[in-house]
Amino acid sequence: MVDDQLSEVFDLVEVRGVVSGGFVSRGPWVTHAKIEGLKFFAVVSGRARLNADGLDEPLQLEEGDVAVLNDRAWLTAEGGSGDGPPQEVTPDADFSSFRLTSGFGAGADVVVGGHVDLDPAGRALLSQALPPVAHVRGSGAAAANLRGSLHRLLDELTERRVGSAFAVRQHGQLLLLEVLRAYVGQAELPPGWLRLLTDQRLRPALDLMHAEPGRRWGLAELARAAAMSRTSFAERFRGVAGVPPLTYLGRWRMLLAQRALRDDDVRVGSLASGLGYASESAFSTAFKREVGESPLRYRHRLRD
Repeated sequence: MVDDQLSEVFDLVEVRGVVSGGFVSRGPWVTHAKIEGLKFFAVVSGRARLNADGLDEPLQLEEGDVAVLNDRAWLTAEGGSGDGPPQEVTPDADFSSFRLTSGFGAGADVVVGGHVDLDPAGRALLSQALPPVAHVRGSGAAAANLRGSLHRLLDELTERRVGSAFAVRQHGQLLLLEVLRAYVGQAELPPGWLRLLTDQRLRPALDLMHAEPGRRWGLAELARAAAMSRTSFAERFRGVAGVPPLTYLGRWRMLLAQRALRDDDVRVGSLASGLGYASESAFSTAFKREVGESPLRYRHRLRD
């Protein structure tokens, strides 16, 4: 169920992992970059030390590790071994040169980087769910799919087979999903929706809200589903999700509304009723408060 709801979130907010560049180095190297938004830095083979604003000390990245940088301003990474000063490397969007290396694992550091392409709703959700820098470890059985995703992505980037551009987009999306799956199992998550999806005590109540978002759920009914008192349920939910249960439900409804307005031709009045609002006016007021514009303006802007 956790994975199903995570997939639902990906669909609602249009989260995509986009590969932007990479490099192969066989000696000492260093790279610097100014960044913004959500970025990922993946070590396909070899090792690297990564630093960024918000870190007290550099991260030691091993083979298969991924660092996700959440709205940071800069990063510096270095690696390799041997004599002499490190060579300054700049990630290249053309991966054809990777094919010239004789085996990625034979003493080479292979690094792939990219950004997470998000709509405003997705940006708000993921930036809240992740720390400033998330270290996702590729070691261990739980991250086997992550390691496989990295190597399949690199294979598509370097081999240039027919349809590779489409395959790279799909593998980038799957890589991001595997990063979040692995991170959920490895770290103490900050309060937010990602942590909420993993909370076994709250899952029965969360399942009800996701299954019937238009129903007028009461706190007592949700608490009973979780086999908790109203007070305990409300306190635990706020501590895990960062917001009260009914606030979460309202925001979830708004995400559903944005998808419907983006993809469907449903009338605003019917959408309001289906999501549990007493009137179109009440829905429009809530939508504008959450999204920043009216439902009709939102629809017209996305479809123009």
